[in-house]
Amino acid sequence: MKKKALFMIIAAGILWGTSGIFVHNLSPFGITAVQMTTIRASVSFLVMVIFALISDRQIFRVKLKDLWVFPALGISLFFTAFFYYQAMQLTSISTAVVLLYTDPIFVVTVSALCFKEKFSGTKVIAIAGMLIGGALVSGLVGGMQFDTVGVLLGIGSAVLYAIYNIVTKIAMIRGVRPESSTLYSFLCMTVLGMCICKPSGIFAAAAADPFPVIPLMIGIGIVTFVIPYSLYTLSMKELPAGTVSALAIMEPLSGTVFGIVLYHEEMTVFSVIGIVLILASVILIGRDTKE
Repeated sequence: MKKKALFMIIAAGILWGTSGIFVHNLSPFGITAVQMTTIRASVSFLVMVIFALISDRQIFRVKLKDLWVFPALGISLFFTAFFYYQAMQLTSISTAVVLLYTDPIFVVTVSALCFKEKFSGTKVIAIAGMLIGGALVSGLVGGMQFDTVGVLLGIGSAVLYAIYNIVTKIAMIRGVRPESSTLYSFLCMTVLGMCICKPSGIFAAAAADPFPVIPLMIGIGIVTFVIPYSLYTLSMKELPAGTVSALAIMEPLSGTVFGIVLYHEEMTVFSVIGIVLILASVILIGRDTKE
């Protein structure tokens, strides 16, 4: 059963890493990063609603005192994806995905301050590795083309994703079901997106080129979230949290590989060293939290 769980988490990481493929293919149709984020949220929300109706309607039930959690989760996750997709367009798939994966720096730091979690020497080394790796990957060091806005958005996506993880932890401490948390955070994402993304542009793009636009729209929700999230959750039941966290490294690794193989993104010795440093740092943090 553990072998199956290992396969599931690796598969989840690879599917998460396909985000860049959908961004790259939807952009030429005039669909913006904020619209892609809205599409991803709305498709995922509809799938979660169907899942709740079929499997367990108790997922819809939440306590009034916990309602504040869902807008916080939805807003942080919405802008995580928005900044992430925008960073891909301004820098590269590999740069954006690796910068996003520096989020443990912020999670570990805030967790140590707010939740009194142990801040070990291993975590200090890992954070240093991520900072150096991020500088190398972004082009700040090594002479690569450096897009300031793109890199800042990439770092911003990491900060916001860290906030999402921290608020999720608070929600779990308060006893909110993970499924309920996901359902309502995606509802909040969808409402926010529909208010700011000009939905008419989405419908116009779909009407003008129904194929491949509509399959890509459905895919960015199902392939990059619904399926990998389900696999990730199932694997958590069989594997230690640290192992799952370390194996999720497949996301930036696969995202980088997709960018190089499919879109011929430039890689230098410095960027390769940076990627290796960040991946090694995430694995260190994963092992440190294994117990």
